[in-house]
Amino acid sequence: MLHFDTDYMEGAHPQVMRRLLETNAERTVGYGRDEYTKRAESLILDACGLDNGKVHFLVGGTQTNATVIDGLLARHEGVVATDTSHINNHETGAIEATGHKVLVLPSENGKLRAEDVKRYIDDFYRDETFEHMVFPGMVYISHPTELGTLYTLEELRSLSGVCRKAGITLYLDGARLGYGLAAEGTDVTLKDIARLCDVFYIGGTKVGALFGEAVVITRSDILPRFYPLIKQHGALLAKGRLLGIQFETLFTDDLYIRIAGHAVKMAMKLKNALLGRGYRQYVDSPTNQQFFILPNREIDRLRKIASFEPWGVYGEEETPVRFVTDWATKEEDVDEFIGHL
Repeated sequence: MLHFDTDYMEGAHPQVMRRLLETNAERTVGYGRDEYTKRAESLILDACGLDNGKVHFLVGGTQTNATVIDGLLARHEGVVATDTSHINNHETGAIEATGHKVLVLPSENGKLRAEDVKRYIDDFYRDETFEHMVFPGMVYISHPTELGTLYTLEELRSLSGVCRKAGITLYLDGARLGYGLAAEGTDVTLKDIARLCDVFYIGGTKVGALFGEAVVITRSDILPRFYPLIKQHGALLAKGRLLGIQFETLFTDDLYIRIAGHAVKMAMKLKNALLGRGYRQYVDSPTNQQFFILPNREIDRLRKIASFEPWGVYGEEETPVRFVTDWATKEEDVDEFIGHL
């Protein structure tokens, strides 16, 4: 069986596993106070071009989103996000469970428009009863989005400008950030994200790590007490060096971007083959997630040789589906699947 379900089916990149094995018998202090974690933080801050930032390592994406958003918001505030966002659809109410509402706006190909955010904030404060409502306290975006699309540098600048004028924070979910940074034609770099966002995270779970996400706080005045909040949320790993070692490895010799680039290359090969055989795109994605509309009979046939996900409820005759490649996708597996199209 071939697998194109998601990008966290394998364990970790061999270099990550090798470093974990090489350091396995060492004894280090816990909770991320070890030298490996300190070096990982230094490498990430350098890659981000930050002199006054801070990096914290958490285990998974939902933990990270819930902890960061809870830390950034006051009790009466909510988080502005798109209708297609991960926190709105696929985190089982994790944000609401912390006492904060997700304030949903429509998306354009998975992206949040700066003009919609500005209009929402302006209209909120024009309402004479706004003090009885949930305040828009921050904005959440993901890059890539849930539909594999990417913000342009101008779109990111516009969102950042709206947030800073309104005095609220901009938070970027980077669960698949490596695949976005490695996409052909993107004009957004890691340093751009660090300059325009207040907090973001670099996803490891889906990009070569066994597990783990690196939360980057771009200024010392943001989330000054984040460490105890991580523990309060049950997200502080006692054996913190396991996270540090993984990210130190991923951010040495550009490994993170190199392996993400392989996934994008495999996705483009699959995309071009599907287009060449006349299949229609559901959305045009330049990253490792590819969305196409297939006849149901074709879905049933292809799922006998490969696993992939219907994107939503089955239609009467055809259904959108998602194919996902990752750092470990074998080109021969892509070629074999293409041979069945």
